[in-house]
Amino acid sequence: MSDKPISRFPIPDLAALPQDIADRITAVSEKSGFVPNVFLALAHRPEEFRAFFAYHDTLMDKSEGLTKAERELIVVATSGLNQCQYCVVAHGAILRIRAKDPFIADQVAVNWRKADLGAREKAMLTYAEKVALDAQRITDADHQALADAGFTQDEIWDIGAITAFFGMSNRLVNAGDIRPNDEFYMLGRQ
Repeated sequence: MSDKPISRFPIPDLAALPQDIADRITAVSEKSGFVPNVFLALAHRPEEFRAFFAYHDTLMDKSEGLTKAERELIVVATSGLNQCQYCVVAHGAILRIRAKDPFIADQVAVNWRKADLGAREKAMLTYAEKVALDAQRITDADHQALADAGFTQDEIWDIGAITAFFGMSNRLVNAGDIRPNDEFYMLGRQ
């Protein structure tokens, strides 16, 4: 697959990018061993790149509240609902690593209701699905179901915010036809 274009939009030369963006991409590459295609695809619009990753990091890198694996569960389920191949594959790899489970991402992406999840996780994804597909119908009862499952108000906010952010991300990636890196497919499987 590596001979296919990363995106239908221009991919900038790393050396031509603003220094902060080049530094961020280099750091990600050093940590993961490759540059995730979404970084290169979004870098052609530096201000949007900065805004996108600032909000992404704010939602996904918190140490309090939801676990990092729970955050990734939301991303994979949302991305599956939105048919976003890039985010299912990329965040599926991250989920497999964070959950220490080589099967969970595939289960969640295809049909989270059939996945090997506990009651808390299923309550979380029930709400995430409603945010993704039917947010105008969210009621106090939906929030009460999450509270009954043990979620705090801040965690409920985060479930909605992560779902909404990745709804936007899924649409942007699909519109740009950004393909997943080959490296993602095997991460966390063995």
